[in-house]
Amino acid sequence: MNILSIESSCDETAVALVADGRRVLTDQIASQVPLHRIYGGVVPEIASRKHMEVIYALADQALLASGLARSQIDAVAVTYAPGLIGAVLVGVNFAKAAALALGKPLIPVHHIRGHIAANYLAYPDLTPPFLCLVVSGGHTMFVDVEDYTKMTILGATLDDAAGESFDKVARVLGMPYPGGAALDAAARSGDPSKYVLPRPKPGENPLDMSFSGLKTAALNLIHHAEQVGETLDVPSLCAAFSQAVSDILDTRVRLALTRTGRKKLAAAGGVAANSVIRAALTRTAEELGTDLYLPPLKLCGDNAAMIGAQGYYEFLAGNLADMTLNAYATRSILGERL
Repeated sequence: MNILSIESSCDETAVALVADGRRVLTDQIASQVPLHRIYGGVVPEIASRKHMEVIYALADQALLASGLARSQIDAVAVTYAPGLIGAVLVGVNFAKAAALALGKPLIPVHHIRGHIAANYLAYPDLTPPFLCLVVSGGHTMFVDVEDYTKMTILGATLDDAAGESFDKVARVLGMPYPGGAALDAAARSGDPSKYVLPRPKPGENPLDMSFSGLKTAALNLIHHAEQVGETLDVPSLCAAFSQAVSDILDTRVRLALTRTGRKKLAAAGGVAANSVIRAALTRTAEELGTDLYLPPLKLCGDNAAMIGAQGYYEFLAGNLADMTLNAYATRSILGERL
């Protein structure tokens, strides 16, 4: 089954063709990073307009690269939530038009479900059930993937996402957008023990997380150094911050594995590319005898191939949409409105 898939939830316009949810025929991405870098972050209106400018040509490019004819497309999948509402709308409307023109089924895909499904592309032998740590710019949660479309949220951040925290600290340090990647690069030459940062333990659910206090502590440290004229060891602060985030996640990974009894652990989302977090997950999996599935860096960020992968399983489960499909800025991974 060949699925044409569309992703436009933030600042990457992506169109892919995926066969049977496991094989990428092509994954074309038009990045807006250089455009938004001058503003230090994503400008929603600019992102939406850029999606409109490139999505039609990108789809033609993807079809050409795949070697398929339009008649060989069996369905159209699209990210319908969550994301920047204007950006998501561009993708949804294009997908609806494509499905209507081709006379093919339309498959709505939750963006975070897509990130989890990126692992199916990287590891063709991976099948549910497994535990997945989702860490992205807007989401941080532990998901028990019971089946391809049946999932349970075991714990989540109560405030900021890990990715948002990385980006905010990087921005205050004067690092270029995207800040998380720049901070990770700087951390590699730093001493994580030089600065002491907190590890918050919020709420009644031990699998929930909080990153706002950690972020504030790092920002206060930076501002204090500026005010007293102290030279800040930027690589070491980046290393300490990365280690703190990793510790918060790793403690809960161990607990979640113990509670669920899962023997397979996966990671998903843009922050899954962070070198400190990847190293910690690797150590934990080895210690606990757990199979670890870390998607390659190119599949950690936003892409349309992951939407095609999850779209295949949504199709098999009968989760289809009609021409009334709308876009949503917020939506639970379980499909519920927030």
